Amino acid sequence: MQKITPFLWFDNQAEEAAKFYVSVFKGGKIGAISRYPEGSPGPAGSVMVVEFRILGQTFTALNGGPIFKFTEAISFVVSCKTQREVDYYWRKLTSGGGKPVQCGWLKDKFGLSWQIVPTALAELMSGRERAKPARVMQAMLRMTKIDIKKLKQAAAAK
Repeated sequence: MQKITPFLWFDNQAEEAAKFYVSVFKGGKIGAISRYPEGSPGPAGSVMVVEFRILGQTFTALNGGPIFKFTEAISFVVSCKTQREVDYYWRKLTSGGGKPVQCGWLKDKFGLSWQIVPTALAELMSGRERAKPARVMQAMLRMTKIDIKKLKQAAAAK
């Protein structure tokens, strides 16, 4: 059993969000769906909680009303091996009203922040050469969606 489960508070889009996330991440699944009973804070019979699983991680989504909103203080990092993967997640997570931010960050249509990060970034930021990480960092700071080829060009520049 997973010891820590991210618990996401939505106004009334928990089920829609869960379906969206399991469509973006291949192999995702919707789990248990709980509904508000009579006499509870939500409309009786409406979705209260949706459990879903993506990439081996279980999440819980709550329809808790408009009290709380997502902020950039919490984000989910998606590690990508290829530019094709970066492009796929970027396109999917910004679809339907999501917004690119900067340096590989984006907000999806529900306002949840994601970081779409190629594994090459960490590799290019390490090493013995002191100037290389600075060049890679400067290149990344000019990007919204991260471009692995441009990062590698910055790393190789002298």
